[in-house]
Amino acid sequence: MAKKDYYEVLGLQKGASENDIKRAYKRLASKHHPDKNQGSKDAEEKFKEINEAYEVLGDAEKRAAYDQYGHAAFEQGGGGAGGGFGGFGGGFGGFEDIFSEMFGGGFGGGGRRQRVVRGDDLRYDIEITLEEAVKGCKKDIRLSTLAECDTCHGTGAEKDSKVETCPHCHGSGRIRRQQGFFVSESVCPSCHGSGKKIEKPCKSCHGDGRVQKAKNLSVTIPAGVDTGNQLRLSGEGAAGENGAPAGDLYVVIHVRDHEIFERDGSNLYCEVPISFTQAALGGDIEVPTLEGKLKLKIPAETQTGKLFRVRGKGVASPRGGYAGDLICKVIVETPVKLSEEQKELLRKLEESFDGKGKHRPQQEGFLDSVKNFFSNLGKH
Repeated sequence: MAKKDYYEVLGLQKGASENDIKRAYKRLASKHHPDKNQGSKDAEEKFKEINEAYEVLGDAEKRAAYDQYGHAAFEQGGGGAGGGFGGFGGGFGGFEDIFSEMFGGGFGGGGRRQRVVRGDDLRYDIEITLEEAVKGCKKDIRLSTLAECDTCHGTGAEKDSKVETCPHCHGSGRIRRQQGFFVSESVCPSCHGSGKKIEKPCKSCHGDGRVQKAKNLSVTIPAGVDTGNQLRLSGEGAAGENGAPAGDLYVVIHVRDHEIFERDGSNLYCEVPISFTQAALGGDIEVPTLEGKLKLKIPAETQTGKLFRVRGKGVASPRGGYAGDLICKVIVETPVKLSEEQKELLRKLEESFDGKGKHRPQQEGFLDSVKNFFSNLGKH
């Protein structure tokens, strides 16, 4: 089945900016996260698609390759994206595997060594609050993965059982066949690539040397992380075959939407409603920050939508450096549910303006623009 276009998955055009890609990913990942859609297979598949698309489009080099070659850029070990949990894959193949298939050996030329297969890399998606992302936190996670068998300690054999070199592949785990000038190589059908012949396979792991286990881990999430950031836990992935090293675990961060603040990089944004009187006369108001409240001075004659910047009250980068800013957008709130007395006071206030534009400069400017527009329209 043909893969979907990554830009289409994120609802973007090909020329989308890095910020557009990041915003689209955060919005869609939050909407389709498995924690919010318990038991929904459609949401789970959509979540995997979104993560796969962002892993390519969120990386400048991968995106350039994708723009030029499409999905073909990531075939045959070209660096394609992983799926949901457990999706990174540990082979990492590449040219050595291709040469091995064609000529019966790697670049070293020996071709008779037992093949060591590193364990799969795994992926775990975790959702945290904005406060946890800004300040850092520790999270306990639980995952199921292939681990070394406790009974046979990875050998795949019962205690005191004979473990001999496979007579068919002589321990290499591969069978070479030559037809004229052509040499092909495949997995040994007798030992299935292990290079061993076990007299009595371990009953716990059935000779594989690995079993499926659940394990608990404590993950330290540094301050300043954002949606899409990954933490690499070396050696915490699936156990390797034949005693090979385990893969790594990649913990992918998703920051939950906040009821007050919206984050853009290192800056935080929030909307602060103020009364008509506060906007007209000015005064001090309290605004929220992630560290508590602070006072913000509103000058007289403030218009709705005006931005106020509070330095250093944003988010510090996990790589160090200064924190971003908190940017407050004031919204002038129209009074509602007025009494007759209050309505009369407002009418008197309106009458006191006496139609003078100096009290409403934006409205006066707009009306002049409309007048000029219709005047010019009649000339054509």
